Amino acid sequence: MTYTLVLGNRNLSSWSLRPYLAMRAIGVAFEEVTVRLDRPETRAQIRDHSAAGKVPVLKIGEGGRALTVWDSLAICETLAERHPEAKLWPDDPAVRAVARSFAAEMHSGFPDLREQLPMDFARKLATPDMREATRNQVARILEAWSGALQQYGLDGGFLFGRFSIADCMYAPVVSRFATYGIAVPPIVGAYCERMMGLPAMQDWGAAAKNEIDAGWK
Repeated sequence: MTYTLVLGNRNLSSWSLRPYLAMRAIGVAFEEVTVRLDRPETRAQIRDHSAAGKVPVLKIGEGGRALTVWDSLAICETLAERHPEAKLWPDDPAVRAVARSFAAEMHSGFPDLREQLPMDFARKLATPDMREATRNQVARILEAWSGALQQYGLDGGFLFGRFSIADCMYAPVVSRFATYGIAVPPIVGAYCERMMGLPAMQDWGAAAKNEIDAGWK
């Protein structure tokens, strides 16, 4: 079965990074199609792949019979279902429920953080003067990560031990904290270093820098 992952700019598209990491984690070859964002032709190009008009998009199979899956979390869940050997969720049902709650909270929340700390993966920028709501959302993430790492992450070093979809969902926040120099406690700092050191994150960062060097945002 062939996989094609349709992505936006590596430097900007936080939603694209999440399923990219999941694809890399399952260890199956896949094709990449990049749609440059914020251009007059962007929406039409994306709609060639999905009627939803947004990236990312995963195509499973080829031609007219390809299954199209859109939305980061839906793609990650589909990959977890199709590749149980990759163990993209914790084995224990109770821990898995918590990990799913983490992923869903990121998927639907933190609007002020998204607005004031947009993903700019390959750059280092000054820490902005954050609104109270943004500071509260950063504090919530740091509290949640610290608790998960202390309770579940000691064996493996990721939020729930081994790498999971929860880590995929929060990877763009890890990059944001690096971009904007957000102060984090030691246990979170070690986690962020571990995440940024993943080969998939390194490859994504190199591609993001290439985009910037080519004049992309």
